Amino acid sequence: MSKNILTKGRGRLIHFRKKLMVMATVVTCALFTLFGTDFGQAYAEEKKHSDYWVAVTDQASEQILVFDTKKTNLNAKSALKWSWAPTEENGFDEELISAWGTPSGVKLRKAEDGGKYMLVTDSEGLVAMVSYPNGKRVWGHNVGGNPHAAELLPDGNVAAASSHGHFVRVYTASQGPDSSNYTEYYLQGAHGVLWDPKREVLWALGDLYLVSLKVTGTPEAPKLEEISRSSLPTFGGHDLSPVYSDIDKLWVTTNTNVYQYSKSTNTWSENYEGASEISRKSVKSIGDQPSGQVVLAVPRAGTKYSWTTDTVDFYLPSDKRVLNGGSFYKARIWNPNYQ
Repeated sequence: MSKNILTKGRGRLIHFRKKLMVMATVVTCALFTLFGTDFGQAYAEEKKHSDYWVAVTDQASEQILVFDTKKTNLNAKSALKWSWAPTEENGFDEELISAWGTPSGVKLRKAEDGGKYMLVTDSEGLVAMVSYPNGKRVWGHNVGGNPHAAELLPDGNVAAASSHGHFVRVYTASQGPDSSNYTEYYLQGAHGVLWDPKREVLWALGDLYLVSLKVTGTPEAPKLEEISRSSLPTFGGHDLSPVYSDIDKLWVTTNTNVYQYSKSTNTWSENYEGASEISRKSVKSIGDQPSGQVVLAVPRAGTKYSWTTDTVDFYLPSDKRVLNGGSFYKARIWNPNYQ
């Protein structure tokens, strides 16, 4: 009697486990069906805890190129995962396309609606927000002034920093693909903008200062209010990005150094792991992967311009990836998270 009960119990347990596995498979397949390869990539990365792909602003091909840098040869077809440039087919008219040619900034963001969007800037004047991975225009405008960085705000508006225009602007992108209204904050040599979801401020980087700005008003009529201002240790703020391994820290590059800035203590440091190699002049972009590896773009002689490189540099551990004929201005980790 007891043996039969035990056998039946085991049979029920096995049957229950099989049902759970089937249910899990059905749910996973449904998510793949709904969200396609975008979900597939995210699911695989989360499962493997792998590092993200790396996007570059390639001024040789005048495109955004996204690479799997686990591939040792960027010239192999399997290394290139995605590419983009504004075209009529993806929603850009002739005027906007003419404001593209020297891409200067790129980042991926996950919006509150659950979608993913790429923010791009070009020194010719274009700032745009496009859906990812289909590449269709959501919003775009020729802002002028040599834009270097853009950011997606929680309300759907887009912040932009222009170095020659000396401004940080918030455009009313939430109001439609051609909306051109904006509010402006003066910042000499504006190069970077980064939304901070915890503090609910917009960080902005210029030649002399790192500032935090409160976005007030409404999505239709935004306003900018300065909350804090910190003097840079050295001149020429260039790149601004989150230190993903520490929510309190920001990466800040200047003409001569690479710092980590502490938000809570308002202090600057070069006393971080790998600083002896990482902190140097002319670093155009920087970021850190989930593994802790740091990704940089530094100009290299022999490429298209004095400010470009054909190489993505890695530290902790040290490595590099080279694209023959490439001329990158920035290399950005394809991480959709703000921090």
